[in-house]
Amino acid sequence: MEQFSVPQFIDVEDTIIGPITVRQFILLLVGALLAFTFYRLFTFTIFIGTAIVDISLFATLAFAKINGRPIHFFFLNIIQTLRRSKVRVWNRNVYVQQMTFIREKKEEIVEKVKPKKRMVTGSRLDDLSLLVNTGGVYKEE
Repeated sequence: MEQFSVPQFIDVEDTIIGPITVRQFILLLVGALLAFTFYRLFTFTIFIGTAIVDISLFATLAFAKINGRPIHFFFLNIIQTLRRSKVRVWNRNVYVQQMTFIREKKEEIVEKVKPKKRMVTGSRLDDLSLLVNTGGVYKEE
């Protein structure tokens, strides 16, 4: 039998430079490019202020973790939570209508799939016993 190796740590990101992963490297690179753009556009004093904010923001996005998960998942969860409706009301009438509809559809499907039973008569019983006794060699007409 052929043996295959099973990957073990599929949820761990690959590192490229020491402990830095590809995602972290790209975030730091984007932050550095943005800081360089600020250097070319603004005066030195404005550049220092914007670069500190820029580098700290991208370093936080790259390295910070909340509950063991990267911080960008935390921000995505916040956005999803804010977009959902605040109040959820259970409407029993709608629920009963949906369940009734589902039950009716289920009964229709069962009726279509259910085979029709034939009445077992004396001659039918003889044919079935002959079929069982011969091991399936006998075929009814």
